[in-house]
Amino acid sequence: MSSMTRWIGLLSDPKNLETYQRYVETIEPKIGAFLEFDPRRGLTESSAEGPLKGVPFAVKDILAVKGFRLTCGSRILEGFVSPYTATAVEKLQQAGAVVVGKTNMDEFGMGSSSDTSFYKRTNNPWDLDRVAGGSSGGSAAAVACGLVPFALGSDTGGSVRQPAAFCGIYGLKPTYGVVSRYGLVAYASSLDVVGICASTVEITAEMFTHIRGKDDRDQTSVEPPVKAWGNEGAERQVRRIGVVTGNLGLEAGVERAYKTTQEVLRSLGYEIEPVELSMLEYYAPVYYTIAMAEASANLARYTGIRYGYRPEYAENPEELVRKARSEGFGDEVKLRILLGTYVLRSGFQDQYYQRAQRIRTAIRKDFDRVFHEVDVILSPVFPTQAFRHGAEGLDPFQQKVADRFTTAANLAGIPALSFPAGLEGGLPVGFQLMAPVFAEDLLFQVARRFAGVVPPPKAPTNTSPWS
Repeated sequence: MSSMTRWIGLLSDPKNLETYQRYVETIEPKIGAFLEFDPRRGLTESSAEGPLKGVPFAVKDILAVKGFRLTCGSRILEGFVSPYTATAVEKLQQAGAVVVGKTNMDEFGMGSSSDTSFYKRTNNPWDLDRVAGGSSGGSAAAVACGLVPFALGSDTGGSVRQPAAFCGIYGLKPTYGVVSRYGLVAYASSLDVVGICASTVEITAEMFTHIRGKDDRDQTSVEPPVKAWGNEGAERQVRRIGVVTGNLGLEAGVERAYKTTQEVLRSLGYEIEPVELSMLEYYAPVYYTIAMAEASANLARYTGIRYGYRPEYAENPEELVRKARSEGFGDEVKLRILLGTYVLRSGFQDQYYQRAQRIRTAIRKDFDRVFHEVDVILSPVFPTQAFRHGAEGLDPFQQKVADRFTTAANLAGIPALSFPAGLEGGLPVGFQLMAPVFAEDLLFQVARRFAGVVPPPKAPTNTSPWS
């Protein structure tokens, strides 16, 4: 019996629904994965039919679900209820799946810990004193402790893959444009994608087939081309895996696991080729320059006038906007808006923003070069395992620098999959595979074979009878 089979029909039966709700209410207070949990509200006419009938799933609170709140982890959207549903969510609902709640996240997706949320912090299911990762930490934690078999998140610079690695599950960042962004609250529009957190590679691949495809409501969306690899359309087989080398600055446990992972892949018959990504040192600064500039433009819509947080009193409209943003946004969001506005100012735009865009083009070309030599690329996700909450963990600057491995896929628009590679010191370690555009199948192919030798670990908090 596959792991998904156990979940089929779960919420279609009132008795099972009650059992499920009790389980979640037992685990959730320790983890803090959900900002809102109400499986009955998520039931639709399609919930009793379709290939995913009655299967519960969670949605990061940056994606719209009609009737549920849409806060993006920010005070400025406190109490806002979405009047419509995102395309990716809608497709899963049409297949019978049930939205059971909205998951916690770093405010507007800006962070690597889920601790910048205005509402609560999310704990790692493996160690409650550690972060679940970010910004899709709530989605990853909900999957890791067996509350749902999969959850939707968003990935702007690693926000699905990093928490997946920290929590010992799978995290897919698809090719840019393959999944509609309609209903995804914008952080950085040229980098944002809807991603998947899932307990197995099979579930990850299956959910991807449900949510992908062109959407007329999203002009950046595209229809992925029909596979035509090899002879007579046969699926291309991965033979050569490029392994990112160099001074990567990995924590000792992560470095050990990285070497072990390469040995396992070699034992599976893959040719392991060392590759050097010549633009590696530029990934994080280029990403943050572009992301902050786009964020400053996207977040300008929050004025306290039409919706969201509004101060009790203001002398005039200008003061109203200033007070709404000062009181409604958290420190990390304010910092990124200020830096983004700075790099877009006249006189600085060419020096910073335009230069970053030119380097981004060079990064894409560098990946094209590497993919002429290998089929997929293996790299770290994050230099450390899940770090501790607060002052004992990484400060915001260290977290940004550590994003250098994940931001590459967003800058280049290519697909990437974070997969669990075992445990070090009782905590999960995850690595990522990257492939050429539209080649998600290559990622699943390698991850399936790896999981046959190194099965995904199960978190101690996961006592779910359905996982």
